[in-house]
Amino acid sequence: MEIVASAPAKVILFGEHFVVYGKPAIVMAINKRAYVKAKKRDDKKIYVNSLNLKASGFFENEKFTPKTGGLEARKKLEPVKAVIERVFQLHERKCGLEVEIDSKIPVAAGLGSSAAVAAATAMAVSTLFDIKIEKNEIFNIAYEAERLAHGTPSGIDPAIVTYGGTMIFQNMNMQSLTVSCEILLVIGNTGLKRSTGELVAKVRINKKKYPSIVNPIIEAGGEIAERARRALENGEIEVLGELMNINHSLLSAVGVSHKLLDRLVAAAREAGALGAKLTGAGGGGCMIALAHRETLGRVASAIKEAGGTAFIAEKSDEGVRIEAER
Repeated sequence: MEIVASAPAKVILFGEHFVVYGKPAIVMAINKRAYVKAKKRDDKKIYVNSLNLKASGFFENEKFTPKTGGLEARKKLEPVKAVIERVFQLHERKCGLEVEIDSKIPVAAGLGSSAAVAAATAMAVSTLFDIKIEKNEIFNIAYEAERLAHGTPSGIDPAIVTYGGTMIFQNMNMQSLTVSCEILLVIGNTGLKRSTGELVAKVRINKKKYPSIVNPIIEAGGEIAERARRALENGEIEVLGELMNINHSLLSAVGVSHKLLDRLVAAAREAGALGAKLTGAGGGGCMIALAHRETLGRVASAIKEAGGTAFIAEKSDEGVRIEAER
């Protein structure tokens, strides 16, 4: 038997970095997904193959034997192994397993790739063993995997990839949001990989050095997210764009933007986007541009001409799910 599960990518519309300090963030699942295929093995080995990371190998107890990707493969695949072992531990199962990951989500780009893989793995493995697993349990497992990958994550990524839709997130509390307007985005990818942990630490250092300057910026970030919540609920699309522009400026002020991000943001605005900002940790990765349907192509072309890659995305109401059982 073979099970295929998937989970969506995400974008942070408002509040990244400020959420670490108790402010709200608004996050939306989008229609790019990570796919995980799982099937049983006759031996006790756990074989993991990530097509995207070009890493594969066998875990057998604490021993790892790489197949592709060399010595770095273990570090890349360890979070997936942790998810599998956690499912086994919670439900007192143990078996050989073969897992193949095929993610359509850009890696290390601020789109929740690792959390989506973790959630989809938990769903695929539990279904394979006929284990009933609740969404909150998948969230907890994915959060633990994110801690292994990123140190001290906010919890946003595992929450949105598990539940889908649009959510406001604050102090580990999640609430679904009603969106009364069509949210169409162009995602621009700089192609520059960066460390979420290092960028979170950079903000913390700046906050400690210049508290009287950085603390008001964090407060303003929280106010923007609250106003954006009302704009989403009331269908105020133009307001959302304006708030995105302000939010990007605040993120630049605390030191997490990048010259290529700024260039893509400027190009998107000049091409007719209602608003544009970085999304996720910053320092590279991706930006998002909010646009009307008729201007999406023009905005995407402008982002490409400015040095990024681009794709059009919209909200995904479904979080982690089973795709196939065969």
